[in-house]
Amino acid sequence: MAQPIRMIRFLTLILGLLLCGPAAASLEAKRWPASDKAKAFVKETIVLGMMASPYGTGWTENSQLLEYYRESRAAGITGHEITRTAASQNWDELMRQHKAFRSAMAQEPQNYVFVRAIRDIEAAHINGQTAVLWNSQTATILEEDLGRMAAIREMGIISMILTYNDRFRAGSGSLAAYNGMDDGLTDWGRAVIDEMVRYGVILDLSHTGKQTAMDAMDHMDKHHSGVPYVFTHSIPAGLYKSEPDATPKGCYRNISDEEALRVVKSGGYVSPTFTEWMMDGIWPDNISPSQAADMIDYYVKLLGEDHVGLATDDMFDVSLVVEFAKKNATMYNDGGYMIEAFERGADDSAMLARILPAITDELWKRGYTDAQLTKIYGGNKMRVYQQIWEGAEKGQWDKEYEERIQLRKAFMERYGTR
Repeated sequence: MAQPIRMIRFLTLILGLLLCGPAAASLEAKRWPASDKAKAFVKETIVLGMMASPYGTGWTENSQLLEYYRESRAAGITGHEITRTAASQNWDELMRQHKAFRSAMAQEPQNYVFVRAIRDIEAAHINGQTAVLWNSQTATILEEDLGRMAAIREMGIISMILTYNDRFRAGSGSLAAYNGMDDGLTDWGRAVIDEMVRYGVILDLSHTGKQTAMDAMDHMDKHHSGVPYVFTHSIPAGLYKSEPDATPKGCYRNISDEEALRVVKSGGYVSPTFTEWMMDGIWPDNISPSQAADMIDYYVKLLGEDHVGLATDDMFDVSLVVEFAKKNATMYNDGGYMIEAFERGADDSAMLARILPAITDELWKRGYTDAQLTKIYGGNKMRVYQQIWEGAEKGQWDKEYEERIQLRKAFMERYGTR
């Protein structure tokens, strides 16, 4: 009986990761050429990305994970929001993932900072370390116990998604909504949100059905006014609706302008993910720097430069996920959308370390300033972190932002770190 249970858990994990963002990066991904100036800018700037690569699918050997972060540090990536769990994973799976990641990182403990406050991110940047920010793409890890939220925060999990694509106790996910089954936020979902706010866990609305997301934002605005909520890795549906090959319903993982605009009122941010299979009507073999810049530019024009972040949603290796998806297409009730995208070549997006300098060059061409990019690459996330984790007043980050940058630069110039 043990063997079938293990197999079910393994397949569930693969399903979760596939729907989380399969078009991510292996270390064989395409490298984008960039100017030396852009490479230097990335190294000088706090950059916070997102890695969707839980143990068992994205990586299986400690050396793979460590290699990924070595290359990221060398390129200047300060930290990563790292996915622990997705789909319908339980508390035991969270503990398994925790052990796997921490065991791997314990081989090089000097290279990692487990973030509890924004000063930890700044310290990691100055010292050339990796800032680790855990996230959960499901609230099912709570099982039936809201009291676990305190333990989750103590573990360093900074953000949580209520509903991962399908229908869960908290509400409905984006794939369920795609199929007309978005029941909206439940009473349990409201209780989960209240506990998240209580312990400083950020509400992430990626992967969430539109009605459930709108209900969650209504609840936040009514009961927790001034507390930001975010979309950590969501592509703008409005950017692709007029593409020649756009499908009538679009990709179920992309979000509407209406949803994104709600974030501005709360003070949160939206991070586009450069995930090829979600680029409805394009599905490129290799996403280009211009296309990645298009997503950032779209959100900046829609939301303003203070409410946009970064998220590649990448992985060390996607081969297992893509292979499984193609062999088990009937498991994904999306009318064949994802498989068709894979068949057209949309199975990679490249790790942030390899693409961000080229994106920087492209954004400079479009007139973006260094100050704007500093916000988008990490500053906007840190503003939200400061407000939620440290109880900072709205506007406090803006008052001290430039001073913090200058202090970091002065320290690095004096001591030659990073």
